[in-house]
Amino acid sequence: MDSKTADLSACSISRRRLLAGGAALAGALCSTALASGCSSNKPTAADDAAEPATSSTFAFDTYCTFTVYGDSSAPALLARECARYDKLFDLYDPESDIARVNAAGGAPTEVDPDTADIVQQAIAWCAQANGRFDITIGAVSTLWDFEEGVRPTDEAIAEALVHVDWEGVAVDTTDPEHPTITLADPAAKLDLGGIAKGYIADRLCQTLGDETQATGAALSLGGNIAYFGSKPDGSPWETGIRDPNDPGGSTVVGTTRTNGGSLVTSGLYERTFTLDGVTYWHILDPRTGMPVETDVASVTVCCPSSTQADALSTTLFVAGSVDGAQLADAYDDTAAFFVLRDNSTAETSRWQELTDFTAS
Repeated sequence: MDSKTADLSACSISRRRLLAGGAALAGALCSTALASGCSSNKPTAADDAAEPATSSTFAFDTYCTFTVYGDSSAPALLARECARYDKLFDLYDPESDIARVNAAGGAPTEVDPDTADIVQQAIAWCAQANGRFDITIGAVSTLWDFEEGVRPTDEAIAEALVHVDWEGVAVDTTDPEHPTITLADPAAKLDLGGIAKGYIADRLCQTLGDETQATGAALSLGGNIAYFGSKPDGSPWETGIRDPNDPGGSTVVGTTRTNGGSLVTSGLYERTFTLDGVTYWHILDPRTGMPVETDVASVTVCCPSSTQADALSTTLFVAGSVDGAQLADAYDDTAAFFVLRDNSTAETSRWQELTDFTAS
C-alpha cells in the first residue's frame, strides 16, 4: 500500500485533454493496491492512526489515487478538489478557464485566483528554461492527436510555432479576487500539461494540512507522486521507478526511499503512435514543435515541491541528460535520475543523498 510503482500502462488512461503537447506526463509512479472507483475504504476511528483510508478518482485524464492516515474523510475531499482543478485547467473543456483564455482573441479574461496563481508560477519556470519549457505550446500541441495517431504537417507546425512565446502571457492580480489573464498574441494558446498536476499535488497537500486531521498521505496523480506528513511507523515512503525501455511491462529500475516531498517522471513511452514507420511521442520541444530528440528515455525529479518537480522533469527531458543534470544541480534540495535510450542510467550529484535509491 505504501510502495509506489512506476507503471503508466496500469494506472493511467490518455486522451487529448489536459496532458497534451509539452506535458510532463509522469511515468506513473502509482500505487499497486488502491481501491477502484471513487469510493473510500474508511477505517474506524480507532484504526485511523495506523490504517490508511484509500480511494481513487478519475481526473486530468488519469486515475488519481490517495492513501491517507489519520482522517478517513480526507480522500473524498481530495477527490472533490481534483474535480474542481480539472474543471479550471482542462485545455479541451470549452468552459474551463484555460480554454476561455485561449478563445478570447487576446482580450483580458477573468479567471479563478487558482488559475492566475498557476499561470504566474508557470511563467516563472518558463523564464528559467531557455525555451525548453513554454506554456504557450498549446498552439502546437493541439495540432497533434496521440490517441488517433495524427501528425500535423511541417507547414502547420511552422505556422503554429510563431505563436509559441510565453513572454506574451500577462496575469493581472490588481483585484486578487477577480484576476485576469491576457494573451498578447490572439492566436496563442495556453497548455498547462507540463506543470498542472504538480501544482495540484502541492495544493492537495496544503488542503490536507489546512482542512483535515491527516497525519500522513501518499498522493498519486497519474504518476506525479507527492507525500504529506509521515507514516504511523515512521518508515520512509517508497517509490518505484519504472523502466521506460520496457513499455509493456512492470519492470522497475529501482526504488527510492524518502521522508516526504515529490517525485515526478517524464518518459517517452506512454503516449505514442507510429506512422509510416516513424514513432512519435507526446513530449514536444517548444522550439521545434516536434517530439523531443535527446538521449533520455525518462527522467525522474525529486524535490520538496511537486510544482517544481513537474516543470523540471519536462525541462530536463528536453535538455538531455548532460545539460539536464547541470540544470538540476543548480537547484537546492533537488535531484534527478535519467534512464537513457541505450538502457544506461545517469544521476545528479544529490540523487542518492535525497532518495536512498536502490537499483533493481
